[in-house]
Amino acid sequence: MGRRAWAAGRRHLRRAPFLVVLGLGWAVYGSGIIADPRYGTSRGLVSITRHVPLNVLGWGWVVCGAVAVLAGLACRGVWGQGVGFAALASPATLWACAYIQAWSTGVWPSARGSAGAWLAFAIGIYLVSGMQDPPPKGVVIPK
Repeated sequence: MGRRAWAAGRRHLRRAPFLVVLGLGWAVYGSGIIADPRYGTSRGLVSITRHVPLNVLGWGWVVCGAVAVLAGLACRGVWGQGVGFAALASPATLWACAYIQAWSTGVWPSARGSAGAWLAFAIGIYLVSGMQDPPPKGVVIPK
């Protein structure tokens, strides 16, 4: 199959690019945590960092991002993409739970903004994981 035919067959995909873009973002975010964690991040994650060092959590983001990128590039059906979506949702859900805990217990009252953002990310990933890619142009799906 020629390069043009391959590209034309993949042009309709939406889920795979989502995995690649967010996976790259997760990897960059994780590298930032490893190199120089922000004060708010370390303060809001105190319930987790008691047990797991922040640089290990940063490497977790990098690994989850890499898994999502590979799943998006491999694009071998729902199973491979499902692994990628789980890799994206896991650290976002962990962060959301940690920030919710920090906010609700009063450890860091400002954590409510981060809790809301990470929870929205996790829910958005869940919603996109359930969507179907549109069919290629010219393909009619019988009802």
